[in-house]
Amino acid sequence: MDFKRSDFPEGFLWGAATSSYQIEGHRFGGAGLTHWDSFAATPGNVVRAENGDRACDHYHRFEDDLDLLAAAGFDAYRFSTSWARVLPEGRGTPNAEGLDFYDRLTDAMLERGLKPCATLYHWELPQPLADLGGWRNRDIAGWFGDFTEVIMGRIGDRMHSVAPINEPWCVAWLSHFMGHHAPGMRDIRAAARAMHHVLLAHGTAIQRMRGLGMSNLGAVCNFEWADPADDSDAAREAALDYDAIYNRFFLGGMFHKAYPERVLSGLEPHLPEGWQDDFDTIAAPVDWVGLNYYTRKLIGPTVGPWPAHEEVDGPLPKTQMGWEIYPDGLYNFLTRTASEYTGDLPLYVTENGMASAEPHEDQDRIAYLNAHVAKAQQAMAEGVPLKGYFIWSLLDNYEWALGYEKRFGLVHVDFESLQRTPKASYEALKLALSK
Repeated sequence: MDFKRSDFPEGFLWGAATSSYQIEGHRFGGAGLTHWDSFAATPGNVVRAENGDRACDHYHRFEDDLDLLAAAGFDAYRFSTSWARVLPEGRGTPNAEGLDFYDRLTDAMLERGLKPCATLYHWELPQPLADLGGWRNRDIAGWFGDFTEVIMGRIGDRMHSVAPINEPWCVAWLSHFMGHHAPGMRDIRAAARAMHHVLLAHGTAIQRMRGLGMSNLGAVCNFEWADPADDSDAAREAALDYDAIYNRFFLGGMFHKAYPERVLSGLEPHLPEGWQDDFDTIAAPVDWVGLNYYTRKLIGPTVGPWPAHEEVDGPLPKTQMGWEIYPDGLYNFLTRTASEYTGDLPLYVTENGMASAEPHEDQDRIAYLNAHVAKAQQAMAEGVPLKGYFIWSLLDNYEWALGYEKRFGLVHVDFESLQRTPKASYEALKLALSK
């Protein structure tokens, strides 16, 4: 690596991230059905109809996986809890096996000197709640608050940090407007309600955790830099619309108690009644903000109803996902987020990494991380209060609708034998973090 630990301030956190459904093995330990199980069982939704039933079997192998984290010299582990593992029906009686699992996982982190950084929800909604409308139903904010109290009532005393929901844009827009993720809807009204309710659930969870006496609570959003596909006014407008939906809607609700006018022009007729009255909850104060960043998109206009834009293939080198490698976007978002939304609030890069087809000698991943960390350092040199950096991901895992094909891991996983093999990027990070 081109960087080393000593290049960063004392206390700067280095970590790796995963999510529950992508690695645990959802068929184990009494977990209930999720809308991802149903989505994956529907022909055509997921590559080879693969699901998270076994995944990396982290449920049984977490000790070994945490050993890998500790051996690399990471300070922290960003993991997520499965709502359906804790509450198989989404509500009601908790699953003792699920709570025990997260109890053991937490203690195992602490035994290795790893700071537990929890995300309460990373997309695996219990199917019984999906049957009741899921994120379209305003009641989900209360259901999520109840889940928050159950799981954090058990492990919250040992958490270093907690964020309620990973990537609200994916939970709402990607899943209810574009239809690419569970529940696979293509419905502007469903999307508008999901976008609002995911923020209401976020704020509700923050309030519930404050009620438990917890601190170091944050929000995690994903960001894609949007550039116009050409020099036309129409392309510029399309890129601004994309930016407003993807990058500004959720921060606007949390920090400005308002949604961008560009988004309201399309979504306001579909938002739930009384949405304007929810901002005091949505904007519940947080202690930090996490940015998940991978790529930029070139955006052009289309003919048709709002938002009337489309992605245009870009010229830059691409990852295995087909995403352009654009490190400047990380710098842009770190500086813009601090200047326009969060001020002096600590920021974290909560996800950054790339999918690579190289099995072990993943020099492209090393180059990707070097370039992005350099841009984070540039932002810090200009005063951005960046306090940590989490790599996505520790392990090759279930990449949602793309099944097990795309590999983001620092550690290679053979999905037949489940053998873990550290890649060159893992070894390079291990060396960098020791200096």
